[in-house]
Amino acid sequence: MTAPEPQTEPQTEPQTEPQTEPTAHPATATPLARPGHLARVPELTVLFWVLKILTTGMGETASDYLAHTIGPVIAVGLSGIALVAALAGQLSARRYVPWLYWTTVAMVSVFGTVAADVAHVGLGVPYAVSTVAFAVALALVLWLWHRTEGTLSVHSIDTTRRELFYWATVLTTFALGTAAGDLTAVTLGLGYLGSAVLFAVAFAVPAVAHLRLGLGAVAAFWTAYVITRPLGASVADWMGVSVARGGLGLGTGAVTLAWAAAIVIIVGAAVVSGRARAASAD
Repeated sequence: MTAPEPQTEPQTEPQTEPQTEPTAHPATATPLARPGHLARVPELTVLFWVLKILTTGMGETASDYLAHTIGPVIAVGLSGIALVAALAGQLSARRYVPWLYWTTVAMVSVFGTVAADVAHVGLGVPYAVSTVAFAVALALVLWLWHRTEGTLSVHSIDTTRRELFYWATVLTTFALGTAAGDLTAVTLGLGYLGSAVLFAVAFAVPAVAHLRLGLGAVAAFWTAYVITRPLGASVADWMGVSVARGGLGLGTGAVTLAWAAAIVIIVGAAVVSGRARAASAD
């Protein structure tokens, strides 16, 4: 008779807890679009900055033309309606649509400019006061955006709430840039050409600070973004106003049409080029 073999417990694989990715705090998370979400704003290329400056200049001369043609109050109302319509279309899109995005930027430019001008002409607010007021408003919008979303990066504009913060910031930057440009050109007496040179130099400062001095990309972007407003507006004003006011005397209507045509051509070329690249990749 043999002794029974000792019984052993059946061997099983060791149980491990399912691993999950660590969740970063929103304030320190990498500001990239999340999986499954599409960016709703364009990439930051040279073309982006060219179009941004063109839309600012077009908005400046268009607002001046409308204010002198139909009156500032009606101009505010009509441009406001156009802005709401464009913004509704932009927010309904789930991805970046070039013509829709840049139409919205153009409407923001017109409305923001005429609203800032009404504050000075209609209400008698000095440019220095409106510049400070709009700067405070911009700081408040950015603070609320960062407090809510944890980032101010435009690469993270992939939800409706973030896009609303984005457009509120854009609108405030246009109003601030309008007041700042008029402050240097009129109050400080630099004129439109002198202001254009000043802001062209200032526009290069954030890029140099980012590349050489370690300024963060987000801070550099929004600083440059604000400066493009008075830069484009000063150049457009210089081209449109009369020679007696230090300009070329081309007229605000003609400059508006010329800059709008340039925007349409560049955006159209970008769309065609994008479709061609997509077709070649298939």
